[in-house]
Amino acid sequence: MTAPYRKVLVAIDCSDESAEVLARAAGVIEGTEGELHLIHVIEPLALAYGADVPMDVTDLQSGLVKQARETACKYAQQYRIPKERVHVELGSIEKTIVDKADILGADLIVVGSHTRSGLALLLGSTARGLVPGAHCDVLAVKMDRKKKE
Repeated sequence: MTAPYRKVLVAIDCSDESAEVLARAAGVIEGTEGELHLIHVIEPLALAYGADVPMDVTDLQSGLVKQARETACKYAQQYRIPKERVHVELGSIEKTIVDKADILGADLIVVGSHTRSGLALLLGSTARGLVPGAHCDVLAVKMDRKKKE
Protein backbone atom coordinates (compact mmCIF):
# COMPACT_ATOMS: atom_id res chain seq x y z
CA MET A 1 0.00 0.00 0.00
CA THR A 2 1.22 3.48 -0.83
CA ALA A 3 2.17 5.79 2.04
CA PRO A 4 -0.21 8.70 2.65
CA TYR A 5 0.71 12.17 1.45
CA ARG A 6 2.58 14.00 4.21
CA LYS A 7 3.02 17.49 2.76
CA VAL A 8 0.46 18.90 0.36
CA LEU A 9 0.88 22.23 -1.42
CA VAL A 10 -2.48 23.66 -2.46
CA ALA A 11 -2.32 26.26 -5.24
CA ILE A 12 -5.27 28.64 -5.19
CA ASP A 13 -6.26 31.61 -7.29
CA CYS A 14 -8.18 33.28 -4.42
CA SER A 15 -11.47 32.97 -6.33
CA ASP A 16 -14.61 31.36 -4.88
CA GLU A 17 -13.45 28.05 -6.39
CA SER A 18 -10.47 28.03 -4.03
CA ALA A 19 -12.72 26.60 -1.30
CA GLU A 20 -13.46 23.55 -3.45
CA VAL A 21 -9.78 22.97 -4.20
CA LEU A 22 -8.92 23.29 -0.50
CA ALA A 23 -11.70 20.91 0.51
CA ARG A 24 -10.39 18.27 -1.89
CA ALA A 25 -6.83 18.71 -0.58
CA ALA A 26 -8.03 18.46 3.03
CA GLY A 27 -9.84 15.25 2.13
CA VAL A 28 -6.65 13.76 0.75
CA ILE A 29 -4.86 14.07 4.11
CA GLU A 30 -7.87 13.50 6.35
CA GLY A 31 -7.03 11.04 9.13
CA THR A 32 -3.29 11.30 8.50
CA GLU A 33 -0.47 13.34 9.98
CA GLY A 34 -0.25 15.29 6.72
CA GLU A 35 -0.01 19.07 6.56
CA LEU A 36 -1.43 21.54 4.11
CA HIS A 37 0.48 24.49 2.69
CA LEU A 38 -1.32 27.14 0.67
CA ILE A 39 0.21 29.09 -2.22
CA HIS A 40 -1.08 31.92 -4.36
CA VAL A 41 1.20 33.24 -7.08
CA ILE A 42 0.90 36.67 -8.62
CA GLU A 43 2.59 37.24 -11.93
CA PRO A 44 4.61 40.48 -11.81
CA LEU A 45 2.83 43.16 -13.80
CA ALA A 46 5.91 43.71 -15.94
CA LEU A 47 5.89 39.99 -16.83
CA ALA A 48 2.15 39.94 -17.51
CA TYR A 49 2.13 43.09 -19.64
CA GLY A 50 5.63 43.08 -21.05
CA ALA A 51 8.64 45.04 -19.92
CA ASP A 52 7.32 48.27 -21.44
CA VAL A 53 5.18 49.29 -18.47
CA PRO A 54 5.42 53.11 -18.64
CA MET A 55 5.11 53.71 -14.89
CA ASP A 56 6.35 52.43 -11.56
CA VAL A 57 3.94 49.71 -10.48
CA THR A 58 5.64 48.88 -7.17
CA ASP A 59 2.82 50.28 -5.01
CA LEU A 60 0.16 48.59 -7.12
CA GLN A 61 2.07 45.29 -6.96
CA SER A 62 2.44 45.61 -3.16
CA GLY A 63 -1.29 46.25 -2.84
CA LEU A 64 -2.09 43.15 -4.87
CA VAL A 65 0.20 41.02 -2.70
CA LYS A 66 -1.32 42.41 0.51
CA GLN A 67 -4.88 41.79 -0.69
CA ALA A 68 -4.00 38.28 -1.90
CA ARG A 69 -2.37 37.43 1.45
CA GLU A 70 -5.49 38.57 3.34
CA THR A 71 -7.74 36.47 1.10
CA ALA A 72 -5.45 33.42 1.24
CA CYS A 73 -5.29 33.68 5.05
CA LYS A 74 -9.11 33.67 5.23
CA TYR A 75 -9.19 30.42 3.25
CA ALA A 76 -6.37 29.01 5.40
CA GLN A 77 -8.29 29.74 8.63
CA GLN A 78 -11.14 27.49 7.48
CA TYR A 79 -8.71 24.54 7.43
CA ARG A 80 -6.57 25.57 10.41
CA ILE A 81 -3.57 26.22 8.20
CA PRO A 82 -1.15 28.42 10.18
CA LYS A 83 -0.06 31.72 8.62
CA GLU A 84 3.52 30.47 8.25
CA ARG A 85 2.20 27.86 5.81
CA VAL A 86 0.47 30.49 3.64
CA HIS A 87 2.72 31.54 0.77
CA VAL A 88 1.91 34.50 -1.48
CA GLU A 89 4.65 35.02 -4.04
CA LEU A 90 5.47 36.94 -7.18
CA GLY A 91 6.71 35.04 -10.20
CA SER A 92 5.87 32.75 -13.06
CA ILE A 93 2.90 30.73 -11.79
CA GLU A 94 3.94 27.18 -12.73
CA LYS A 95 7.64 27.66 -11.93
CA THR A 96 6.94 29.31 -8.57
CA ILE A 97 4.55 26.53 -7.52
CA VAL A 98 7.01 23.80 -8.53
CA ASP A 99 9.90 25.59 -6.82
CA LYS A 100 7.89 26.01 -3.60
CA ALA A 101 6.88 22.33 -3.68
CA ASP A 102 10.56 21.39 -3.98
CA ILE A 103 11.59 23.71 -1.13
CA LEU A 104 8.87 22.33 1.14
CA GLY A 105 9.50 18.72 0.14
CA ALA A 106 5.84 18.41 -0.87
CA ASP A 107 4.70 15.04 -2.12
CA LEU A 108 1.50 16.39 -3.69
CA ILE A 109 0.45 19.61 -5.41
CA VAL A 110 -3.31 20.23 -5.61
CA VAL A 111 -4.62 22.76 -8.14
CA GLY A 112 -7.97 23.61 -9.72
CA SER A 113 -8.50 22.84 -13.38
CA HIS A 114 -11.09 24.33 -15.68
CA THR A 115 -12.53 22.66 -18.75
CA ARG A 116 -10.89 24.44 -21.64
CA SER A 117 -12.00 24.89 -25.19
CA GLY A 118 -10.96 26.91 -28.18
CA LEU A 119 -7.96 29.20 -27.73
CA ALA A 120 -7.71 28.48 -23.98
CA LEU A 121 -7.20 24.79 -24.77
CA LEU A 122 -4.27 25.62 -27.08
CA LEU A 123 -2.69 27.94 -24.52
CA GLY A 124 -2.93 25.34 -21.77
CA SER A 125 -3.64 25.76 -18.09
CA THR A 126 -1.76 25.99 -14.85
CA ALA A 127 -2.60 22.37 -14.02
CA ARG A 128 -1.25 21.15 -17.35
CA GLY A 129 1.82 23.34 -16.98
CA LEU A 130 2.69 21.91 -13.56
CA VAL A 131 2.90 18.24 -14.46
CA PRO A 132 6.10 18.22 -16.58
CA GLY A 133 8.18 20.19 -14.05
CA ALA A 134 6.82 18.79 -10.79
CA HIS A 135 8.90 16.31 -8.83
CA CYS A 136 5.84 15.03 -6.99
CA ASP A 137 2.26 14.02 -7.78
CA VAL A 138 -0.16 16.65 -9.07
CA LEU A 139 -3.89 16.45 -8.41
CA ALA A 140 -6.01 18.59 -10.72
CA VAL A 141 -9.43 19.25 -9.18
CA LYS A 142 -11.89 19.64 -12.01
CA MET A 143 -14.00 22.75 -11.63
CA ASP A 144 -17.49 22.24 -13.01
CA ARG A 145 -18.64 25.43 -14.72
CA LYS A 146 -22.23 24.19 -15.00
CA LYS A 147 -22.58 24.23 -11.20
CA LYS A 148 -22.11 27.99 -11.29
CA GLU A 149 -24.72 28.63 -13.98
